Amino acid sequence: QVQLVESGGGLVQPGGSLRLSCAASGSVFSIGAMGWYRQAPGKPRELVASITNFGTTTYADSVKGRFTISRDNAKNTMYLQMNNLKSEDTDVYYCKVIATGKQYWGQGTQVTVNS
Repeated sequence: QVQLVESGGGLVQPGGSLRLSCAASGSVFSIGAMGWYRQAPGKPRELVASITNFGTTTYADSVKGRFTISRDNAKNTMYLQMNNLKSEDTDVYYCKVIATGKQYWGQGTQVTVNS
């Protein structure tokens, strides 16, 4: 079992920055790929960015050049640095990890971009 706790969400003005964190505990030795997703009410959850345990990253086209995903394996923590935020980035952000073939999700953290 893996437990995930997200933090770092909040209210920011357009053009501002936030850094999300996802701290893992439990069977962390088994964690492979990690990722950030977001979901608006009534819409499907969509991938924002992912990172393998080798550090290979992928990004949604809408966030390329603005968001950076990273992980610190020593701290069992994943990050999402979000710069130049736009109103359309407003969503609940979730972290997900893959461990021993299973998916584990965090509880979500709200990001609101509004002037």
